[in-house]
Amino acid sequence: MIQNIQSPRQLLIGGGTVGRVAEVLAGLGLSRPLVVTDPWMVSSGTVEKLLAPLAAAGIRPGLFHETVPDPTDTVVMAGAAAFGAGDYDCLIGFGGGSPMDTAKAIALMAHPQAPAHIRALKVPHAANMAAAPVICVPTTAGTGSEATRFTVITDTETDEKMLIAGLGALPLAAVVDYELTLTVPPRTTADTGIDSFTHALEAYVSQKRNGVADMFAERAMRVIGPNLRAVYHRPDDHAAREAMMLGATLAGLAFSNSSVALVHGMSRPIGAHFHVPHGLSNAMLLPAVTRFSLASALPRYAQAARLMGCAGAGDADQVAGAKLLEELSALNAELNVPTPAAHGIDPDTWNRLLPTMASQALASGSPGNNPRVPDADEIIALYQEAYGR
Repeated sequence: MIQNIQSPRQLLIGGGTVGRVAEVLAGLGLSRPLVVTDPWMVSSGTVEKLLAPLAAAGIRPGLFHETVPDPTDTVVMAGAAAFGAGDYDCLIGFGGGSPMDTAKAIALMAHPQAPAHIRALKVPHAANMAAAPVICVPTTAGTGSEATRFTVITDTETDEKMLIAGLGALPLAAVVDYELTLTVPPRTTADTGIDSFTHALEAYVSQKRNGVADMFAERAMRVIGPNLRAVYHRPDDHAAREAMMLGATLAGLAFSNSSVALVHGMSRPIGAHFHVPHGLSNAMLLPAVTRFSLASALPRYAQAARLMGCAGAGDADQVAGAKLLEELSALNAELNVPTPAAHGIDPDTWNRLLPTMASQALASGSPGNNPRVPDADEIIALYQEAYGR
């Protein structure tokens, strides 16, 4: 079996590594970055943790800080214009998934042969051409975008979250510094942590799974399982934060070389239409989707339960699978994950949009990777189950 494994050229992982970004750039022959971040990173001064070491090394980067949650096509085009107006040789995505995904999309749309609109690059198109390399510096332990060949951008005309995949979206390097996550609030810590676990689990049960992706997914679940509650309850637990950051990157490598599946396919429309943070919408769906899928990949789900520590090595697959379902529900309860109803989503609007959301979920391609592939009616039923009343 041929396995085509893709990853950044360099991963610099460890506490304090944000201070070594200039070394990474120099090693790659780069010196003129455009930093892509968000307004809070600037107003809070957090971006100075990156800019100050760069300045000390004599690097004066440009700064684009107009990124938004659920990054949009309009923001990407503004960023591409900013990139084209300067003499830049690379981009640095600094922040959570939104700035990193925006930086990747800017690199794609700044290419001389880029289409007029980024929707032309969504899957199944292979987005392999970028104007410049991207270096990612994540500040949350969740999306794994620093290690993936994906970016997700919202089409403002249709409210569709578009999955874009290709080598042009794969970072050249990533600097993974868990110390940047120490001030992340509990809600974001929980949402991004469940996001990273979902990446590992879906990569592990995906129909596109392979031995190398399995290795990353298994290790990710081993380190995320025992530490997710710890970082939620004890934000300054350095060992747990370090483990979660490593787990997020490993999970990113796993799904980038396997795939995500039904949870992500259904999650993106919730984010696009109701502006629910991505990790939170994953968490809302994960128990119901896992219950739907369990019998179609029982040995895999059972092993995931053992890896994350909620089932014992001697538990039969049926027992371990049941324990996984119990654990996912218990985790949502302990981390205060609301249902869409409890989150305040209007039931009439939710029900009206169900056919559209199901259609968009299927169009993303991710449900087709699921162990049990649903049709539109089954997706609508899962949305109804997850809604909660």
